Amino acid sequence: MIRSHPPTAWEPQDHSAGGYLDAPLCTFLDQIAAREPAPGGGAAAAMAVAMAAALTAMAARFAATHLDAATDLCTHAEMLRARVAPLAQADASAYQQVISLKLLPGKPNTKAAKARHLAIRKALDAATEIPLRVAEAGADVAKLAAVLARDGNPNLRGDAATAGQLAAAGARAAATLVAINVGANDQRTLRACRLADTAGQAAADTLLAGA
Repeated sequence: MIRSHPPTAWEPQDHSAGGYLDAPLCTFLDQIAAREPAPGGGAAAAMAVAMAAALTAMAARFAATHLDAATDLCTHAEMLRARVAPLAQADASAYQQVISLKLLPGKPNTKAAKARHLAIRKALDAATEIPLRVAEAGADVAKLAAVLARDGNPNLRGDAATAGQLAAAGARAAATLVAINVGANDQRTLRACRLADTAGQAAADTLLAGA
């Protein structure tokens, strides 16, 4: 059985009330397209992985007569979907916090400016945990999708392959955001890049399945 990556220390808060998950898809797309800093790339990456997990769960449900582990794969995919979907709202909220801190007034080389800089750094560190979680989920979903593309219902191979590609894209986008937040040499960036590579390899495997 494929194991999920252990979650990082950050745990998402409940952002479901009035959030993106409760809104029509067209509303969410309009919010992304608006001239506002959030929701942006992080929310889009989270939703991509969530959709990948949903497709994986569907493919698993249709694989019951083809794969003994289909039920477990479905349960795993649904768990990942429940974990990653709220991160879209959480990412937007965290980024808004960073933007709010950057807008605070403060003259250079003053105690207030130094405190503001420290607060922004802490906010960025906190915000970085969210795309890292997205990358973790993306890698796990892509691996599940690869199993289903190879061994599941052949009529759902295209759906499983699409799930793998979406998960890999979300993981790579999330890794890019981690690098932007904390720098290319930070251990969190290196971990996120490894996760994205894992997702990418699994996604490639879905394309080779049945070939």
